[in-house]
Amino acid sequence: MPKSTLAPYNSPMFDDALEVTPEISIPETELVERFVRASGAGGQNINKVSTAVELRFDIAHSLSLPEPVRARLLARRDRRLTDDGVLVISAQRFRTQERNRIDARQRLIAFIAAGLTEPKRRIATRPSKAAKQRRLQRKRERSETKQRRSSHHWE
Repeated sequence: MPKSTLAPYNSPMFDDALEVTPEISIPETELVERFVRASGAGGQNINKVSTAVELRFDIAHSLSLPEPVRARLLARRDRRLTDDGVLVISAQRFRTQERNRIDARQRLIAFIAAGLTEPKRRIATRPSKAAKQRRLQRKRERSETKQRRSSHHWE
């Protein structure tokens, strides 16, 4: 997105980068915030105060994420991820805009942190001989039970 479209949404409060790890930090220019009215109960302020925060982070085009991390995050099946690779976090847990902004950023950090570790490769194993015998024994017992039921005991 061009920088001009980000300007009305981002306020100068968080002027430095969002640090995920000492090696990975996301500059404010890659984050887009929008303030909307929260849903649910809110009393007198519900229709006039925009306290909910919608934080958008374009994972697919981010220059601050290492390639393996970006690939793992995009491969996750998360409903907050759009088809274009943009993560949309909606925060409205708290009553103030400030707390919701912090909450959205913490959730973004947690999402990225989940993609930092490479998943362990599964090692294919075979069932033991004893496990195969137990399985077959249970199948025989179940079969016998069904055989007894189907025989004409009820006539």
